[in-house]
Parts: sequence; structure tokens; C-alpha cells
Amino acid sequence: MTWMWILPIMFALMLLNMRIYLAMFSAIIIYFIFFSNVPMAIAVQRLVAPTQNNSLLAIPFFILLGTLLSHTGVAERILRLAGLLVGRLRGGLAMANVMMSTLMGGVSASNLADAAMLARMMVPEMERAGYNRAFAAAVTGCGSLVTPIIPPGIALIIYGMVADVSIGRMFMAGILPGLLCAAFLMIAIWLVSLKRGYQPALKAWPKPREYGSALVQAWPAVLVLVGVIGGIRANIFTPTEAGAAAVLLVTFIGFVIYREMRIGHVTSALVETARSTAAVMLVIMASSALAWIFSLEHAGVAIANWVTSLTDNKYVFLTLINILLLVLGMFIEGTALIIVLVPLFKPVVMQLGIDPVHFGLVMILNLSIGTLTPPVGTVMLLVSNITDVRINDFIREALPLLLALLVALAFVTYMPAISLILT
Repeated sequence: MTWMWILPIMFALMLLNMRIYLAMFSAIIIYFIFFSNVPMAIAVQRLVAPTQNNSLLAIPFFILLGTLLSHTGVAERILRLAGLLVGRLRGGLAMANVMMSTLMGGVSASNLADAAMLARMMVPEMERAGYNRAFAAAVTGCGSLVTPIIPPGIALIIYGMVADVSIGRMFMAGILPGLLCAAFLMIAIWLVSLKRGYQPALKAWPKPREYGSALVQAWPAVLVLVGVIGGIRANIFTPTEAGAAAVLLVTFIGFVIYREMRIGHVTSALVETARSTAAVMLVIMASSALAWIFSLEHAGVAIANWVTSLTDNKYVFLTLINILLLVLGMFIEGTALIIVLVPLFKPVVMQLGIDPVHFGLVMILNLSIGTLTPPVGTVMLLVSNITDVRINDFIREALPLLLALLVALAFVTYMPAISLILT
């Protein structure tokens, strides 16, 4: 049971604000030096091995896609379309914020990129329309939660690789849960708007030709979304090929169709993609060694035996997992938890008859909620910093939205068909 020392060492280092990959590397090296007779060369091999996986190319392509999008002019056109669709409802501008996250999430793949862009674009606009700034920030932060769930979210790719399940299935499984989260957020916004008297953004429903005009202007973004998901679903290309095709298409849109992209934008996007990819790759490398240690020590089997000794009801297990992940997500970054916990929980998931794709959506949704909760919620801190909103004000305004997301989590957890019907 020496493997059990790895987790407290690693989490303690993370809580001391050490970078995730350094905390993981440190715990792994401590294990090999003090708790194992396995040669150190094996540790190096296990760290390097995942870099040979061609499927990892999907990650930099989708990170680059999300970075390029902010320079194409796509966001402004999607905002106009979203505003026309919900602008006549109470709180219509706030609902358009959430709808834009949903539409952009299907293209950008990064909730942090989505939150940063919308915090600068939507919060000042909502404040001018009479919304409380903290509420506008909370709507922006909570709306960005949809991004990791809607394909092609990076979290879906990472979970698929760690759990050894089809990334294509993960993409299809994320569509309905993502739309469900968006729907519940809009219901919560409508209720808050009724209470506070927030008015519709439009005085009358737009005419059909206005919808048509907005859709024509936004068609490139729709094409990217349909092309990525539809191409993978139809087995036209792999997720990696889909990412490459989407990058080429978005570059064409930015330079030729909207003519708002410049060479400098591409250069800065490539630099940012290299940094982000390096950070993700370092964590994945550490996860490979960690998964090998857990396999060597039969950690997954031990966890499975312990859990099944407590309960053999999969819904009780999922309830316990929800509680655990919601708590851990308050302190530890979600990608690290996916990489550390999936190898431990997968044997339990299989033994209880839970589809690993369904479990992946439950896990990703839990950890996405964690990005909105103190003390280390990354999206909460980012949006609060950009909008100059105090953390306690953000949390207070986000409470009804977080409640809506917890209701959506319950639906996704206890109704597996929501995740699996499209797969």
C-alpha cells in the first residue's frame, strides 16, 4: 500500500502552490526513491512514453483554434445571433451571454479563453444595460462552464485519453449535458431578472429576415462547429484531423472572409498554444507514470474492493463521487484531478456497470463547477480580476446560477441517457 503516500504528498505540494506537474513529478520521484525497488530508468521511460501517442496532437490543434478565434471577428457575429434568439426575454442580454458561451464553446474548446473574452466583451455591455456588475461577472463565469462540456472541450479529450475511451464518443456525449446546463442557467437568469426587474434587450421579436441576416453573418462559426462534430461522427476524420481542419478553416475565415486577422495574431496564437500545450503535456507525462504506479501496486483493484464493500449500488457511488469531486474541485485544478483519479476509479466504474463515458461527463461537470468556487476556482478568479469584482460579491451573485448547475449535475448523474443517447 505504499502507493497511498503518493496522493497526500502530491496534494500537499499543490496546496503549497507548487505547479501541478512539479507536484506530480516530485511525488513520483519520492515514490521511486523511498518506496520502490523499481529502477529510476523505468520512471523516466514511463514519463516519456505518452509523448509518442499521436492522439495527443488533438490538444494543440484545439488550443490553437480557441486562441485564433478571438482575432477572427466570429465572436461579435455570434453575439448578434444570440441576442436575436433570446433578446426579447427578461434578462435577454444575460441569456445571450450564456448562449454565446454555448455557441463559442463548440468552437473554442477552452473555458478560460471563453471567460476572458466574454468578461471583456459582455460585462461592460450588461452594466450599461442596467445589470449589476457582479451579477454580469457571475453570469459570464458560470456560462463559461458549458465550454469544457460542449465538444470539442479539452477536458473531453484528456479524459478520453486517460480513461482509454473513444474521444469521438466523449464529444457526442457532451452535447446534451452542455445544452442542459445552458438551459438551466437561462431559467435561473430569467427568475433573477423577474425579481430585480431586468428588462428584455429587445422591444419586439425580430423579423425572420433579421434572423436570416444574422445567421448568414455567423455561418462560418456554425460551419466549424458542424464540421468538427459531424466529421467525427461520420468517421470522415479523427479528432486530431478535425482539429487540424478546424484551424485551417478558422484561419481562412479570419484572413479571407472577415479579413480581421493579421500575421501578428497568428504568431502570438502559436506562442500561446506552445505554452499551453507544454503545460498540459507535462501533466499528461506525469499522469502516465502515476497510472503505471497505480497499476503496479493494484491500487485500482484495492479501491474497487473497498468501495464495493461499502455499497454495490452505482447511484450511491455516483453520489459519493459527486460530493468528493465538488469538495476537491474547490482546492485542486480539474485537469490534475482527472489525471490522478480516473486510473483509481475506473476499475470501480467498470465493476459497478457504469459506462465510462457517462462517468466522464459526471466528472468533468463536477470539476467545471469547481472552477467557479473558492478558494482556487480558476474561472472565478480570472473573471473577478478582469471585471474588478470582489470575490465575495461574485460568489453571492453566482449562488442561484450554481444551484441551477447542481440541478443539471443531478440530471446528468442519475439519467445516463442524457450523456449516452447520442453516442
